[in-house]
Amino acid sequence: MAINPEFESFTGAPKYKQIYSRLRNAIVNREFSSGDKLPSENELVKQFGASRPTVSRALAQLETENLVERRAGSGTFVRGEKNVGNLVFGLLIPDLGVTEIFEPICRGISIERSGPSHDLLWGATLSPGAPVEDQARQLCEYYLQRKVSGIFFAPLELTARNEESNRRITAAIDEAHIPIILLDRDIYAYPQRSEYDLVAIDHRRAGFVIANHLIEVGVRRIIFFSRPHSAPTVAMRTAGVFEAIQTSSKGKVSGWTECGDPSDVELVRTVMTRHRPDAFVCANDLTAARLMTSLNSLGVDIPSQVKVTGFDDVRYASLLQTPLTTIRQPCLDLGATALAAMFGRIANPGTPARDYLLDFQLVVRQSTALPASNSEALSSLANVVTGEEPVRSANNDDPEA
Repeated sequence: MAINPEFESFTGAPKYKQIYSRLRNAIVNREFSSGDKLPSENELVKQFGASRPTVSRALAQLETENLVERRAGSGTFVRGEKNVGNLVFGLLIPDLGVTEIFEPICRGISIERSGPSHDLLWGATLSPGAPVEDQARQLCEYYLQRKVSGIFFAPLELTARNEESNRRITAAIDEAHIPIILLDRDIYAYPQRSEYDLVAIDHRRAGFVIANHLIEVGVRRIIFFSRPHSAPTVAMRTAGVFEAIQTSSKGKVSGWTECGDPSDVELVRTVMTRHRPDAFVCANDLTAARLMTSLNSLGVDIPSQVKVTGFDDVRYASLLQTPLTTIRQPCLDLGATALAAMFGRIANPGTPARDYLLDFQLVVRQSTALPASNSEALSSLANVVTGEEPVRSANNDDPEA
C-alpha cells in the first residue's frame, strides 16, 4: 500500500518529522491494521522523495513509541493503535524557578508534538518554606498517587542531604514501576552511573572546551570555582577543565579547585592571594556572576587582570557589567530529547540505561577578552589584591604549581 506523501502543515519541521507524522497518522486513522507491513524503506524513499537515512529515522521514531516493530530481514510491521494512549508525565524538578535552564527544558518537553498524546503535571509546592528535600519528597508522593506514566527528575543539589534524598526518591518511583528520565545530572557522584536514562550535554567535554578557550587566549593559572554540595555535573566539568590543562601544548598551565561561597569577599581575597590566578572557570553562571561582584569589590578588573567564565548561558549572562563567556545549553532540544527518551523507555523498559548527550555552544563575550598587556595586568593584580610584589611571569617555574 502506498502512503500519500502530502505532508500536513509543519512549517520549518525537519523532513523526518513530516514523514513520521504522516506514517503515524496513517496508523492511527486505520489506513493500516495491526500486523500490516509498511512499505519498505526503498519504497518510502521513492514515495516521499527523501534519503534513506531520513526515512529510517522516521521509522525509528515510530518504533520508539511502540507503534511499529522492525524485523530484521522482513520489514516494518504495525503494532496497532491500541498502543497509543493518553500518557501523563510528572515534572519533579526542585530547581524549577531557581536554576534557569530548567524552565526552557520543561518548555521543550511541553511544546514537542511528536509521540503519543500526553499531558504534563508541573506540581505545586505543597509546603512552601519547607526544606527542598521535603518539597521534592512530597511532590514525588503526589505523582505516585496520581499514578503518572513517567517522571522527569532533575536530582537535588546544593544541600547536605541531596544524595540521600535522590536515592530515596528514585527508589520510591522504582517501587511503583514508573519510568524515570534524569535531566542534566545523575543521582550519583561522577564517575559512578545510575540505572536511569540521562539527557544532558557532555559536561566533561564542555569543561575541556571552555578551559581550552582560556588557554588559547593566554591564561596559564586557572581556578575551577564551585559551591558546596554541587551536582555531579560539576565534577564532570572539573574533570574536563583539568584534562585541558594537562594536555595543553601552550606551555606550563596550572590549575586548582576551590569550593565556597563566591559572595564571600574575604574568601575570594584569600583565593587570589594563595594562587594568583589569571582566570576562573565557575561551575555555572550564577556562581560566576557572584564571583565577579566580589572581584570588582576587591578592585580586580575583568578581564584585563582576571578572566571569568560560566556554564549555562542564562538570560542575564549577556547583561552583566562585563558580559560573561559561557557554555550555552540547548534547553529546548534537551526537553524534546527527554520526551523521546521517555517514550523509548516506556516502549522498551528492559533496555540498558542510555546517555542522551546533546551538543553545546561556547559563547565568547567580554569576560575573556584579551587585555592590551598581559604583563601589566598581572603586575597590577598582585598590587591590588595582596599588596605584594608583582607576580612572576607565567613562563617562569612556579614551586607552588
